[in-house]
Amino acid sequence: MDLTIVGCTGSLPGPDSPASCYLVTAEGDGRTWRILLDLGSGAFGALQRHAAPAQIDAVILSHLHPDHCLDLTAMRVWRGHGPDAPEGDLPVWAPPGGGERMARAYGVRGPEELKGMEFRELVDAVPFSFGPFRITAYAVRHPVPAFGLRVESGGRVLAYTGDTDSCPGLGPLMAGADLVLSEASFLEREGVERGVHLTARRAAEAAAEASAGRLMLTHIPPWHDPQESRAEAAQVWPREVELAVPGLVTAV
Repeated sequence: MDLTIVGCTGSLPGPDSPASCYLVTAEGDGRTWRILLDLGSGAFGALQRHAAPAQIDAVILSHLHPDHCLDLTAMRVWRGHGPDAPEGDLPVWAPPGGGERMARAYGVRGPEELKGMEFRELVDAVPFSFGPFRITAYAVRHPVPAFGLRVESGGRVLAYTGDTDSCPGLGPLMAGADLVLSEASFLEREGVERGVHLTARRAAEAAAEASAGRLMLTHIPPWHDPQESRAEAAQVWPREVELAVPGLVTAV
C-alpha cells in the first residue's frame, strides 16, 4: 500500500500546496486500486499529476469542511463533461448529509445533485471493504461530525486523523498502525481552544500511546513553520518525525 501526498496545507490552500487530499493505492484482483482520503480546496488540479481522474475508484471524506471536500465539485464537472469520464457512479463515503452538503456547494441557484456519484454514510467503528482495502471510520473531536480513517491492505495499516483534537477515538484509530498521518494544526505555545485541532505535541502523544510505527504530520497551516511543528512533536515522539509535503510518495 502506497500513500501519495496530493495536498496537505491546513485549513485552506497555501502557496505551496492545495488543501487536504491523500491518494492511497494498493494491488488487488490483478490491478491497481486508487482511493482518495479527502479532496479539499485546490486538490483536483494537483491530483492529475499523480493519477487520471478516471483512475480514482472511490473518495472518502473525513468531514465536510471545504478544505477537505470542496474539490469534489471539480470531480463532478469532470465526470459530467470530461472526454474520458467513466460510466457508472463514483462511490463517495462521507459523514451523514454528505450528498446534500456537496449539492449545495456545487449549485448556484440552488442545491444541484452531484451526478455520477453515489454517496454512502460513514458509521463510527463499523468497517467496510472496498477492493483490497478494509476501512474503518472512527468518530473524532471537531466542531462538525468528523472521522479518522483507518485503512488496511496487505497486512499494512495507515491511520489518518482527519481534523480532530485529542479524543478516545484516536486510540483504536492509531492502534499499532504502520503509519499515522496526523493533523498538527496548532502549537502548544499558542494556547488555543480545545476541541478543534491537535497540536504537534498532542499528535505525537497519541501516536506514541498507540504504539504506531511512524508519525507524519500534516494539515499545518501556511502561517506556521513546519520545522517548529516537527520540533514540538519530537519532544514526545521517539523516532523521526516526518512531514507531509506535496508530491511525496511513501510505502506504508
